[in-house]
Amino acid sequence: MNKNDEVEYCNLELRFDRMHIQNLIKDLIQEGYSLYWSESDSLFVISVRTGRKLVKLRFQRIKDGYKLVGDYMIRDARLSEWMEKLIGDMRGHAVVKRFRDRQIIIENILFGEVIRLVEISGYQQRVLYQKGPLLSDQELTKMFYSTLGEERVRERRMEVDRELDRLSDALARGDAQQVKLCKEKLVFLSKELMKLEW
Repeated sequence: MNKNDEVEYCNLELRFDRMHIQNLIKDLIQEGYSLYWSESDSLFVISVRTGRKLVKLRFQRIKDGYKLVGDYMIRDARLSEWMEKLIGDMRGHAVVKRFRDRQIIIENILFGEVIRLVEISGYQQRVLYQKGPLLSDQELTKMFYSTLGEERVRERRMEVDRELDRLSDALARGDAQQVKLCKEKLVFLSKELMKLEW
């Protein structure tokens, strides 16, 4: 990544437990970043200094851990690489936008894997990579201007959250049958999300 490139991370969906967050703090300190953190009943915030900028990573408390929330614009190449490694390692979801010169590259990431890669130059948009069935421009436009698509994505994400909770409970109980059912449902939901998100 070029030093002047900006990378925006949107719609992040990464889940952590307290130990993961402590390890993140250690990793960032080892990378040489100056940082501090604070905690309230609902949020854990890690503030990372990158040159003159301060990036505040916000972790929302959920039932059995934390979830990284918010959108982040990062101009620091090392911090961007760290964030992308984190998304991959945690098998998270995100939309990553890379701004360079007069071009934007957009990556849709689902379960830590790039499912769609789009290049935008001026008014032209080109799909560089698409995992799964390629939707027509008409279908994409219709979904883009329709709130129905957003509602369906929101519903599917909530279903994924619930299914992940069920999977976590089944793993804790050692219920192999329920684990298998949860994984099958998650595969189905991930395919649905792939079709809906881009």
